[in-house]
Amino acid sequence: MAGSAGRSIVGRSAVHIAVLAFVILWTIPTLGILVSSLRDKDQIIASGWWSSFASSSQTEAGRLPASSAQVQKGDKYVIEGNLFGDGPAREISAFGTKSANPTEFNAGDVANLNDGVTLQLNADGSFVLTSPKSFEGERGQRIYYASSAPPKFTTENYQNVLFAEGIGRSFMNSLTVTIPSTIIPILIAAFAAYALAWMRFPGRALLIAVIIGLLVVPLQMSLIPLLKLYNGVGAFFGVPVKTYLGIWLAHTGFGLPFAIYLLRSYIAGLPRELMESARIDGASDFEIFIKIVLPLSMPVLASFAIFQFLWVWNDLLVAMVFLGTDAEQIVLTARLNALLGSRGGDWEILTTSAFVTIIVPLIVFFSLQRYFVRGLLAGSVKGG
Repeated sequence: MAGSAGRSIVGRSAVHIAVLAFVILWTIPTLGILVSSLRDKDQIIASGWWSSFASSSQTEAGRLPASSAQVQKGDKYVIEGNLFGDGPAREISAFGTKSANPTEFNAGDVANLNDGVTLQLNADGSFVLTSPKSFEGERGQRIYYASSAPPKFTTENYQNVLFAEGIGRSFMNSLTVTIPSTIIPILIAAFAAYALAWMRFPGRALLIAVIIGLLVVPLQMSLIPLLKLYNGVGAFFGVPVKTYLGIWLAHTGFGLPFAIYLLRSYIAGLPRELMESARIDGASDFEIFIKIVLPLSMPVLASFAIFQFLWVWNDLLVAMVFLGTDAEQIVLTARLNALLGSRGGDWEILTTSAFVTIIVPLIVFFSLQRYFVRGLLAGSVKGG
């Protein structure tokens, strides 16, 4: 007994450690995307998200005013001012005039340039450029400098993504596709699962075998024949084919085999005594399904809702095939795929878009997880 108890404690501890490790591995990237989506775009490039709450150091390039800003002081021509102008103040640690050595001089040093030209750049951004002869040219001296800036967080990234990048429209399109594509399979599969589990009719075993067989059919294999049938029906009735109704039906068809299999396995395991007692009391199959089976099946319904919602929300292939890439109908995943090609260097756009993409599945998951627990407890009480 002691040995068995010891092994039990070790086993539980190992499970807890493994779950904790998976939670950490899942949480850290999500936290990183959230923090990065709120950072200033210049600081995202300069440092990682883990250093976002400390001052960041970065090397930048700038240009001093042109020759029109020079003033003659004695026998010298001087251009002076502040590199940052009216912008936020930063502390400069080093500067240079060549891209190969951008930190050649320390802040405050006087750098000797060509032909007696000198440049002094101070830590606060103020500078003095002097020359023994008049400056010429319409472009000012180019300089490089290393500066440190305090942490800066902004919601401007979300404003750009939701209103300027078309993500807001694609976000609503994804909701329009996902919500019905989750509800419709549940409604159909629940009735089918009850019939296959508790009702006797010819061909029931064959239907169950067909459903299990459909589970192993790759989605990609069925896309072409289904699309041909889809287009044929649309041409026959003379209706547009790239519609929300079409993609709802497509996702319903792809999700039904798994939904029926999952729900039937659960419903078939409900206590037979409940069904027999209800039939003795005169309840019909519909009344048994509505009043007994559905309340007890809430855990498995919530589980499938999570699976189906996440799968449809993250889908790209089916959406592009059955809905197209029109700007008014494009879903969020397709919009992000386009951004990766056109805005691949704008990390503030990509991280913000990524977090917008995952926030809805997170809300759905945690909301249904609580409902799942309540449904499980309610089912255990009624099942007793």
